[in-house]
Amino acid sequence: MRKTISCLLTANAALLLAAVLPFRLSPGDVAQSRPPVPAGSAGSPEVPGAPGALAAPPGRPVSGRGRAAVSLPVLRPGAEGTIVLAVRRRLSRLGFDEGPPGPTYGPAMRAAVWAFQKANGLPPVNEVDGPTWRALAHPARIRPLVPSGGPTRVEIDLRRQLLTVWRNDRPELVTHISTGNGEHYCEKGHCGVAVTPTGDFRAWLRTPGWTSGPLGDQFYTVYFNGEIGFHGSEKVPRHPASHGCIRIPLHNARPIYDMIRPGDPVYVRRPGPADERPKSHRT
Repeated sequence: MRKTISCLLTANAALLLAAVLPFRLSPGDVAQSRPPVPAGSAGSPEVPGAPGALAAPPGRPVSGRGRAAVSLPVLRPGAEGTIVLAVRRRLSRLGFDEGPPGPTYGPAMRAAVWAFQKANGLPPVNEVDGPTWRALAHPARIRPLVPSGGPTRVEIDLRRQLLTVWRNDRPELVTHISTGNGEHYCEKGHCGVAVTPTGDFRAWLRTPGWTSGPLGDQFYTVYFNGEIGFHGSEKVPRHPASHGCIRIPLHNARPIYDMIRPGDPVYVRRPGPADERPKSHRT
């Protein structure tokens, strides 16, 4: 009996979410969700399943085609529930890998939110707030830095700190990154300037798993410019912080490693503000 009630409550949460979210929900979006929070508990009054980690609704309502304007909650790291799972699935469909499956707003989802926000011309913040909800409803088109760069390639945007893997001329995966901070360094006898050079390169050496070097540990590295490559790291802040390599959130390192082969083009650019303005379109 308890299991049946739980399934019914989850179904009701799915129906309500489908009515208020600014993007479409498929049945799979709530397959792994938890039962909604009982009435009177901490959470959003508008959406079942919203725990205490949700803040007050943003000031401006969000509306979708054919839906009335509603106030959606601000999601913060630590939030759980059906609505978090729906956002995770939405990010994944748009090419922003949100990490291991589950209805929790964890570090991997936070990195995906940062990437999505930056790709849509928003400042990277921890929250899924009003502007982010609107962008999820009508995301910007991912525009290539090098349109004629080849069907499979990696594009690295130093200004927005984004890496995009293109396959069959489509953006397959977009991730938040942290590149060279431009500072002088001397560590363990190695000195230099922490710069990630722009230019046209090709992937050449791939090292699986964890490897250690004089400048730190790297996870699933793909080198493309001498000793400079992109690799997973446990520290990928919202600002340039590396010695020159491109740090990637750990959950994206292996998928990107598997997508790229030696000889695939890697383009590193620093576009101007006019080149990085997103173009929105409805989905």
